[in-house]
Amino acid sequence: MMMLIKLFLLVSLFTFCQGKKINTWEEEYPFIKNASSFSSNFKVLVLERGGVPYGNKNTSLKNFHINLADTSPNSPAQLFVVEGVFNVRPRILGGGSSINGGFYSRPSLRSLMELGLDPKLAYKSYPWIEKQIVQWPVLNPWQRAVKNALLQAGITPDNGYTFEHLSGTKISGTIFDKDGIRHSAAELLKSANPKNLDVLIHARAQKIVFDQSSGKPRAVGVIFKDEKGEQHEAVLSNKKKSEVILSSGAIGSPQLLLLSGIGPKAELEQMNISVVLNNQFVGKGMADNTQNNIIVPFNRPVEQSQVQIVGITREGIYIEANSGFGQSPSSIHYTHDNSTSGEEQNEELPHEAYNAGGLLFKVSNPLSTGELSLNNTNADDIPNISFNYFSNPQDLQTCVNGYHILEKLVKTNYLTQFMQPGNDTFQKLLKYTVNENINLIPKTADVTKSLEQYCRQTVITFWHYHGGCHKGKVISSKYEVLGAHGLRVIDGSTFVKAPGTNPQATVLMLGRYMGIKILRKRLGKAAGV
Repeated sequence: MMMLIKLFLLVSLFTFCQGKKINTWEEEYPFIKNASSFSSNFKVLVLERGGVPYGNKNTSLKNFHINLADTSPNSPAQLFVVEGVFNVRPRILGGGSSINGGFYSRPSLRSLMELGLDPKLAYKSYPWIEKQIVQWPVLNPWQRAVKNALLQAGITPDNGYTFEHLSGTKISGTIFDKDGIRHSAAELLKSANPKNLDVLIHARAQKIVFDQSSGKPRAVGVIFKDEKGEQHEAVLSNKKKSEVILSSGAIGSPQLLLLSGIGPKAELEQMNISVVLNNQFVGKGMADNTQNNIIVPFNRPVEQSQVQIVGITREGIYIEANSGFGQSPSSIHYTHDNSTSGEEQNEELPHEAYNAGGLLFKVSNPLSTGELSLNNTNADDIPNISFNYFSNPQDLQTCVNGYHILEKLVKTNYLTQFMQPGNDTFQKLLKYTVNENINLIPKTADVTKSLEQYCRQTVITFWHYHGGCHKGKVISSKYEVLGAHGLRVIDGSTFVKAPGTNPQATVLMLGRYMGIKILRKRLGKAAGV
């Protein structure tokens, strides 16, 4: 069925979220409906491939790992494996902001310039996000100890509480409140005009439809499937300002372009996809920021925490910490819920039980890159992805340098006070961590013999993968797809480097930033922003 959309179509498989439990979320967000309710009365339409997080306790801080460990078909976190490393793609309203570790930190001015953004407008856009969903954390004893250890190890100065990207040690923002409730991107929907917005959940975009009758191909709509498997076509109005915006993330956006006929000609023809635009760069330049770490088993109970502090080194190593979260399913325990009656009385509820902390570090700007390509034409499947972890020797050396910093940290009196007897030296902690870091990479008997080998065999991810739709190759400086009309990509797939210690702040800011840009272009001073 052909449907008319009055202004423009926004396709999003990786955007908004609401972590706060609301019994009547339908009343607070009346514009969020199942995809099967699709009708023609739309001005702005958001297509979300997942469901809503309302009432889902796994979006809270305490169930962070439980959420990621859910491998059911409708899980908010769709599991995939690249080169032996477990990763996830969000599948829920809110995307990454509803399943991530919640850390919020702006990038440097240099990073904004490298992204080709106007710093003045960027710095105006960040506070719009921060005032609505970002909190200052209250450090638990482990986070406080790691902060002091970083300073003692020479990661100075102490920059206190700040969102800014500054060399040294700082406390930054979080989207978890003091009760562990997540406040993520969906809460920004409260600022929208509900009369102009419709959000369809369980709406799985299949391809973009183009008019190729004259000149450049123009995006005129999107084909999607609803929760019942029925197919629909959302069609733009014939106004020149109508457009499709992909915000599907570093996996979804290049994948959807390829499925729609934009990409390397030979690859598209191999999949029997009609070529709309031959662009060899779609899906290229994929990168993932590696996480390597040390797990410290505690000699005392310490409350759970996700990343709250960060040590920023000048050589591009970012050190963070968490506590109370394991990677193995063995850290998830079950208890009976006796608080209800009837059939639900004996329900087994999962909870995390892991008495240890992590010292994590990130290689900030990996030179090792890979690519994304289709393995079939099913938009629900994860495509072929490579990141080529540590294929560039410089990345491997940066990882080794990161472990040298961790060695300094675990020798400080701030951290030794937490350590169990028998797991209280750097070498012993390395050996302990081998069994705690879960990946599918084969381990040699002498895995701790060299740090280079240790980096390769124990690597995991920060879930900061990016690339596939780079500026100047796939999109223009205005985020418009090169060679096409009425189509933009606005998300982390456009990043050559993941900005800042954690890209969440900039991904959210970019939505506000480009919204202002588009409104100013269309309405001028009447835009009011």
